[in-house]
Amino acid sequence: MNILIKELHSRGHTITVFRSSGSWYIKESSPHYSSITIDTPGGFDEAFLNELTSRLIQIQADGESSWTRLQVEWELMVKGAEMTQMEIEMLSKLLDDHKLTQSLKDAKYDLVLADPVQPSGAILAHYLNLPLVFNVRWTALGEGHFAIAPTPLSYVPMPMIELTDKMNFLERVLNVLFFAFYELQAEFILRPMYAPFTNKYLGPDVDYFQLIQGADIWLMRVDFVFEFPRPTMPNVVYMGGFQCKPAKPLPQDLEDFVQSSGEHGVIIMSLGTLVSELPKRIIEEMAAAFAQLPQKVIMRYTGEKPSTLGNNTLLVEWLPQNDLLGHSKTKVFVAHGGTNGVQEAIYHGVPILGVPLMFDQPDNLSKMRAKGAAKVMDIFSVNRDSFLQGLQEVLHEPSYRENMQRLSRLHRDQPMKPLDRAIFWIEFVMRHKGAAHLRTESYKMPWYTYHSVDVILFLLAVMTTFVATFVFGMKFLCTRICCKRKSKQE
Repeated sequence: MNILIKELHSRGHTITVFRSSGSWYIKESSPHYSSITIDTPGGFDEAFLNELTSRLIQIQADGESSWTRLQVEWELMVKGAEMTQMEIEMLSKLLDDHKLTQSLKDAKYDLVLADPVQPSGAILAHYLNLPLVFNVRWTALGEGHFAIAPTPLSYVPMPMIELTDKMNFLERVLNVLFFAFYELQAEFILRPMYAPFTNKYLGPDVDYFQLIQGADIWLMRVDFVFEFPRPTMPNVVYMGGFQCKPAKPLPQDLEDFVQSSGEHGVIIMSLGTLVSELPKRIIEEMAAAFAQLPQKVIMRYTGEKPSTLGNNTLLVEWLPQNDLLGHSKTKVFVAHGGTNGVQEAIYHGVPILGVPLMFDQPDNLSKMRAKGAAKVMDIFSVNRDSFLQGLQEVLHEPSYRENMQRLSRLHRDQPMKPLDRAIFWIEFVMRHKGAAHLRTESYKMPWYTYHSVDVILFLLAVMTTFVATFVFGMKFLCTRICCKRKSKQE
């Protein structure tokens, strides 16, 4: 979101950011925006997220199994509900402050820009009667497309189960079962959580899910180089890779280390900002595998230094990921599979050795595996031999780099940069006070109308009536003819 904010600010727009007092990486002060801070945790404080990620890693460290998968899903559902409840409390505090809400109305904003994974943006836009633009990958209902676009389950895989758009019968059964699970969760867990709030502040006729589906523009943080082809809608704008840019020169000390790799090149490893450390056994095994390679390794890791760390490995607390991925000596990206990292790897054409940890990471990497641009390993069962074998496969099997570079060419070959496209549509909504002409009204239909169940039942009833009338008519005529013949014979 900060990338969009900086670009909007550079074009002369004034931005106000709502944040909770416990917000981790949304800072209170910035040269690019002013902020309004609500004195409540809000669900995204550092302690809460660290506790969640540590718990998920702890569960998965016991090994991959159906029970482990169920535990992870349960933990995410429980913690997700806690985060939603904290977000609702923050919104209640905001809307109860009548002086603040009146000042917001008086400010005459042009639009609300929000991430729909939590309810704040959609509710605030409705309350202030403002157009709504989403910066979106996920919503409370799941992956963004599933909230607004037709989703044929025969070839559109549900997120998180690592299927492709080519499913056999059993995979399609699994796909439908997971779809039903998420629908039931939305209906019986999420909807009851939002209902008391929307009834109190927005009125009994307002449904939170309809507020989400009624957004003017959906800026999707993916494209169809990354995603499998699927139906979409006119108000969905694809800006996958909008954060990517040409590499800048590295700091001199890092450049010297990279150049010291000679012809062998460099491997980069990063597990994102949420994971500060791994179980000791895992990081020791990974470091030992790195030590056996002729390549130099730059590893972002803030936990305890592994005792098996080789002389070829540089441990850093932060690395310029985009600039390193764009360096000519970078050979492989060892990544957890966050959307940003995957998109940057696509942009720069660097193959991936994926070690997913949680959330959407396994699903993101499974897409790259299906496209032949990544090898994916279970990080919780790796040892130095299996990890070394995986590294050598991605390093020396040409298809991984060739496939990723093909994806890179496809991604870059477009008439407009993704960031420029995103800003155009944000400003379009400002100019025209919304984009209602692009927004379907299908989300307001009951499910039986959307799927034409009532029409099908009506036509079946008409057809049944016609057939029944025809059959009884013919039976009646046959009976009359038989009766006349019998009378004549007598």
